Amino acid sequence: MARNKITSDEALTYHQDPQPGKFEVVATKPMTTQRDLSLAYSPGVAVPVEAIAENPEAAYDYTTKGNTVAVISNGTAILGLGNLGALAAKPVMEGKAVLFKRFADVNSIDIEVDTEDPEEFINAVRLLGPAFGGINLEDIKAPECFIIEQRLKEVMDIPVFHDDQHGTAVICAAGLINALELTGKKLEDCKIVLNGAGAAGIACIELIEAMGARHDNCIVCDTKGVIYQGRTEGMNQWKSAHAARTEDRTLEDAMRGADVFLGVSAKGAVTPEMVASMADNPVIFAMANPDPEITPEEAHQVRGDAIVATGRSDYPNQVNNVLGFPYLFRGALDIQARAINDEMKIACAEALAKLAREDVPDEVAMAYGRKLSFGRDYIIPTPFDPRLIHTIPPAVARAGMDTGVARRPIVDMLTYERGLRERLDPTASMLSSISARAKAAQARMIFAEGDDLRVLRAAVSYQRQGFGKALVVGNEDDVRRKLEETGMGDAYRELTVVNSRNTRHLEAYTAYLYKRLQRKGFDRSDIYRMAAGDRHVFAALMLAHGHGDALITGVTRKSSHVLHQIDRVFPASAEDGAVGVTAILNKGRVVLIADTLVHEWPEPEDLADIAIVAARVARGLGMEPRVAFCSFSTFGYPRSERAMKMHKAPGVLDKRGVDFEYDGEMTVDVALNMSQMAEYPFCRLTKPANVLVMPARHSASISTKLLQEMAGATVIGPILAGVGAQIQICHTGATVNEILHMATIAACKIG
Repeated sequence: MARNKITSDEALTYHQDPQPGKFEVVATKPMTTQRDLSLAYSPGVAVPVEAIAENPEAAYDYTTKGNTVAVISNGTAILGLGNLGALAAKPVMEGKAVLFKRFADVNSIDIEVDTEDPEEFINAVRLLGPAFGGINLEDIKAPECFIIEQRLKEVMDIPVFHDDQHGTAVICAAGLINALELTGKKLEDCKIVLNGAGAAGIACIELIEAMGARHDNCIVCDTKGVIYQGRTEGMNQWKSAHAARTEDRTLEDAMRGADVFLGVSAKGAVTPEMVASMADNPVIFAMANPDPEITPEEAHQVRGDAIVATGRSDYPNQVNNVLGFPYLFRGALDIQARAINDEMKIACAEALAKLAREDVPDEVAMAYGRKLSFGRDYIIPTPFDPRLIHTIPPAVARAGMDTGVARRPIVDMLTYERGLRERLDPTASMLSSISARAKAAQARMIFAEGDDLRVLRAAVSYQRQGFGKALVVGNEDDVRRKLEETGMGDAYRELTVVNSRNTRHLEAYTAYLYKRLQRKGFDRSDIYRMAAGDRHVFAALMLAHGHGDALITGVTRKSSHVLHQIDRVFPASAEDGAVGVTAILNKGRVVLIADTLVHEWPEPEDLADIAIVAARVARGLGMEPRVAFCSFSTFGYPRSERAMKMHKAPGVLDKRGVDFEYDGEMTVDVALNMSQMAEYPFCRLTKPANVLVMPARHSASISTKLLQEMAGATVIGPILAGVGAQIQICHTGATVNEILHMATIAACKIG
């Protein structure tokens, strides 16, 4: 799989535009009237103030405390960059905060404490404690991180969790449970070698020993060799606690006969010879980032029986902390826990291990472009598995309740699990799925408008993010100049620029187009000018001849003109079955609207065709379609000639025997609001509609643009479907990200 290439300019632009930083605060209560403001602040706010003063536990009921985690650092160990100070850590802490929200719907705020003195840091965090339901410590160097976490656990009555230590340990433990299951070994019998005695390494060994590994079977190594009983050089109290009685003195010694290797050290620390000396069916967790201690290819070359995990997403069995910390805190917050203890961490690891052994849903396999099943290349769940949110937190919560750290135990666990399912943001999951599928497809993407800088930037991003090869239609000198002017001159060498004036395929393209259009009033000179001079036609001819896998266009001309030009090469008219479907993403909901591109005034038969194509697009996006034929009337009232076609369209689908839910005609509020829908008990939709078929192109287009401008909805599309080729037409105001989204949709063959 291709690896992402990210330039400095891209990273800075991402963090700067459209506004600096990665999150904002959004009010959850109405703030529109004077009465709203009086309730939100003075005088209304005095009532919960008095309630909390009387009973501090009430803060969980009247404030955000119960769903808010502080991500706190002093910047002394930022990623692999070292000690760069508190302020420099802020982008990382903001990133951590949004991961909490994205994966577990936990609100989070980043706090950077500008001190390297452990006592000052401890005191600052302790004093901030009342505002939060939990504390996530991040990027604090060892050994201070051990002191800080332990002291804060002692003085605070909310969970304190250093993810650099325990996050890695939990995911490592989950993978180890399954690796040993596959090899038939027992943890207590295994010789385990750890290389890297920093925060993460020490936490890994401590958790594994808490799970049953024997102390003297766990050999810990650092840069000076094995940590053995009696060693004095380079020791501290945390290393001494894990000194083993052993004759081994080097990592090479320790690896002989070892069943398990855990690496949180450095690239290349493990040699093939070391792997060859390990016991049968060795388990190798080479977790150094960005490059592992030994690659899976190198390990398997000498030991085909090895099970290998890394910290990298482009190899199987990724040890990724995002599988742990969001769900650990979700479970802890939901029982208002006083701590996250070993039992909760072990419960998290066991739940992750169990999930990996279960059948993997189709949407997960679709997202990763391959079938996943429990085995040597799948011992840890993938980060975008939608089951994580309702599987891991309940296990953590149960362990917390069983060990007495819960302030408010969960009484009805089934209801709790259902509530967790509803927390999952389908929009994020859908976009993640599209991205993963596009990377698996590795489509050669034709970008037709190489004279537009937005298109060029999108093409560069497409290739650098590992989606596939970008083919840009344009003039070589013009493309180079535009990239150089925007500071991306180095990207020119990465792109393949196709110039219609000098391509060796122009003769074949012209002959193909002449055959299609010769009876439609065009002579050979017309066809030549069209093939060589119109970028949309030329790009479509490239696609028709297999010189690319998909096509993106429409940024420089109106969609109707572009569609007309595409129709010269591919059947892309309403009569040919083409349909435009727009995805609206807003407030955790995804709704498709059709037809937003092709049909001007569809009749009942056309509306049925549109519904079928839109339902296919919905399934391509991982949604089970529920179609509503929308109008200003609902099930026959008020009666109107204009509404009759929407009333008749469901009857057309009745005759066709389709395999998805549909009904109509109905107003949009009935289609999307279950309480409104309940007024019509005969309605055949079991849940709110997610596909809205509109009466005409103008109403569909107005609806999508209104939602985009007034509600701030994310709009993807129109997705061109029913053409028989992967062609997507962007709108003229499309941003670089929107063009890239359309490219990934084309790569996934959703249309």
